[in-house]
Parts: sequence; structure tokens; C-alpha cells
Amino acid sequence: MSAIASVDSSQTSLGLQNTRPETKAVDGASENAAASAGKKVNVALAAKHQLNISILQASAQVSISAGNQPQALLFQSAIDHINSLLAPELGPDAIQNAAASQDNSAEATAGRILSLSTGFYESYARQHPGEDPEQVAQNFVNVIRKGFEQGYNEAKNILEGLGVFSGEVKSGVEKTFELVQKGYDDFLSKTLEGLKTST
Repeated sequence: MSAIASVDSSQTSLGLQNTRPETKAVDGASENAAASAGKKVNVALAAKHQLNISILQASAQVSISAGNQPQALLFQSAIDHINSLLAPELGPDAIQNAAASQDNSAEATAGRILSLSTGFYESYARQHPGEDPEQVAQNFVNVIRKGFEQGYNEAKNILEGLGVFSGEVKSGVEKTFELVQKGYDDFLSKTLEGLKTST
């Protein structure tokens, strides 16, 4: 709303108001008004989109310049997406951020993602009483894996956009991805094995 207002005021101050000649026909006036409103909305949306990109790039540059932060970006992005997918059943922010001072190695980042996301299995299973336990376990891993992959792709795209997804940054982030995927496979295998043993 404020973006549209600012566009309107800037156009007025620059004398860029609609300069089309007024038509006597009501339909023509309506079309002119609709076209003008559409242009203003498009300009406002483009400005907002560009602002969001600038903020995102600036934030990522600050984070990356602070040290070994690509892993922190991957961790945060993955946790955010896993949170959003678990939210309908477990409520918002089911997984909380880890402490600010943390080991950002590939192994440590993968370990945090795995422990935080798989730690909600029991809560997820309780939301599906009477369903096949093996299918519930598979569905749970599919949900958290999907969230992780969305977060990974988002972090990767940001790093690529900043031109820093290469060398140690790339190898570290890709190693984290592989470790988390293996961790999800191991978790599912162990869980299914436990279910078979208990029955």
C-alpha cells in the first residue's frame, strides 16, 4: 500500500499524471483509468521486487563476509522450509534456530538439520493415529526431505547469484546436502526396522 502511495506521489510531483485526452464515452474513460491503475500497480510491484532482491543480496553479502556463513545460510533456509511444511500439523516454528555461536562445518550443519528435523517424528506420528506406521514414517521423511531440499535450493541460488558458489563454499554446501540426505535415509531405515521389530 505504501509502495503504491509513494509511486503515486512521485508521479504527481514529476508531472507524470495521465496525459491522455479525456474521452466523452464512459467506456473510454474507464479503460483509461484501468490502464493507468494497472501501470501504477506494475511499477509498484517492480519497485517492491527490486527492493526485496536488494535487501536479500545485501543480507547475504553481510552474512558471507562474516566468515564461514554459507553453511549458516543453508541451515537457516532448510530449517525455514522444513518449519513451513510441518506447520499445518505441528504449528508454526516447530523447529527453533540453534544458538548463534555454532560450528558451521558441513558435518555440524548436517547434524543440526538432521537432529532438529527428525526430532519431530514422534509428534508427527501422534497426528496420524490408526494409519500404517511404516507409511507414516515414510511420509514424515518425505516432508522433512522436501523442506530441506527447498531450503538447499534457495540457499544455493542465493550463493550462485552472489557469485560465491564455487571452491570451498560449493564443496562444503554440497557435502552438507549429501550428509543430510544420507542421514534421512538412515533415519528412515532405522525407524522402519524398529517398527518391524516391535510388531
